[in-house]
Amino acid sequence: MAQTGSSKLDAGDAFPPLQLELVGGGSLSLPDTRRTVLLIYRGDW
Repeated sequence: MAQTGSSKLDAGDAFPPLQLELVGGGSLSLPDTRRTVLLIYRGDW
C-alpha cells in the first residue's frame, strides 16, 4: 500500500488507469494488460 498522503506506488500496488494523447493523434490507454512497464524518456534538455 502507498503511504498515507503519497501518490507513489509501492511494490504490489495496481497501476492506475492512465490515458495519454499521442503527438500524431489518437491515444494510448494503460494498463492494457495484466503487467505494465512504463518508461519515460525526457530526451536531451
